[in-house]
Amino acid sequence: MSIILAGISHKTAPVEIRERLAFTDSQIPYALKSLTSQPTVTEAIILSTCNRVEIIASTTNNDGEHSAARLFDFLCTYHGCKAEMLQKHCYSLTGLAAINHIFSVTASLDSMVVGEPQITGQVKEAFQLSRQAGHVGHTLTRLMNRAFAVAKRVRNETGIGSSAVSICSVAVELARKVLSLNGTTVMLLGAGEMAELAAKHLLNYGASKILIANRTYENAVKLAEELNGEAVRFEDFERRLAEVEVVICSTGSPSFLILPAHVKHALASRQNLPMMLVDISVPRNIDPAINDLDNVFLFNVDDLESIAAANLAEREREAVRAEAIIAEETERFAAALAEGDTNAVIRAFRQQANLLAFTELERSRKRLGDLTEDQEEALRVMLNSIVNKFTQPVIKQLRESEDGHSTYLKAWRGFYHRNEEKE
Repeated sequence: MSIILAGISHKTAPVEIRERLAFTDSQIPYALKSLTSQPTVTEAIILSTCNRVEIIASTTNNDGEHSAARLFDFLCTYHGCKAEMLQKHCYSLTGLAAINHIFSVTASLDSMVVGEPQITGQVKEAFQLSRQAGHVGHTLTRLMNRAFAVAKRVRNETGIGSSAVSICSVAVELARKVLSLNGTTVMLLGAGEMAELAAKHLLNYGASKILIANRTYENAVKLAEELNGEAVRFEDFERRLAEVEVVICSTGSPSFLILPAHVKHALASRQNLPMMLVDISVPRNIDPAINDLDNVFLFNVDDLESIAAANLAEREREAVRAEAIIAEETERFAAALAEGDTNAVIRAFRQQANLLAFTELERSRKRLGDLTEDQEEALRVMLNSIVNKFTQPVIKQLRESEDGHSTYLKAWRGFYHRNEEKE
């Protein structure tokens, strides 16, 4: 039994290639059915995200490279793409390399942003979808359950996901350090995607109220409904500044919208309680002179990006520790998988030897004549002893094989393949 993988990712292919090979959730069950109908593919999982499309499979074919190449052929055929177009973008892996890659992907070491946790959930969803469709069996269940355990170990034993690396997440982390977010009021100036994402993070960390001001009031109303916030007409945002502890500004304005005078007035109304302003607009929308005011913390996009870069460097350092964990876990899982494979071959070998011995006994019944119970028992003990002595040298050699992919084991696995399938 071999584990194989083929696919593309953000590291090997541009988005226009990735989108050509992407699968929708509704396509995956039918694609899996087509995959597992191939003679050697017994189990399969399709992982399709914005950053990668990968097929993970278990195969009865001992030639992993050939089987992985067939997965590539399947991707081309299913999506109607020419192999020449995809050849330089696609990768295929077998055995230890495939296991290591699956563990790395699940633990977010192969992500566009190392340490971001979303990929673990996406892998779980892909696994569940395949299992529900009936295309995952014992081997891939063992593999994926181990992958999730490894991802948890990496997160617990390293700091790979502990520091924020996106602009929005850095803004929120800064807000948590500067202010206590519990019960705070936040104003979004602009209703774009960045502002929305920041607002959701702030709400998750305890902000109690969101004010949303946007030049197109209808867009402010729409986002306010989604976030259970309050829409504010754009011309009223200055008057409402005194109510908020945090301002996230993200608009397309070519000039400053928040001036020192606005903030001075708000601070006076707030009895100089601190405020934090985050300007993620380019060009900037908050006058940098506001930095000179007491009890005001102003950060622009360059500030956030420098913090994000430092945090990303820290994640990269932690990734080295994570890679050591994954290498260890890969070797351990491969050994366990090989041991299970060896045991399956040994069981099949013993069963076949016993079957041959006792089949010959039944064929000899007429020549043996009537036997007493003691004679019958003695004959069975003798046959069992012969079978044990015959099989023991082979079993010993199988046990002493260095791994589950030795030539010796492969030969016996192929010889008793039909018996293994019955197990």
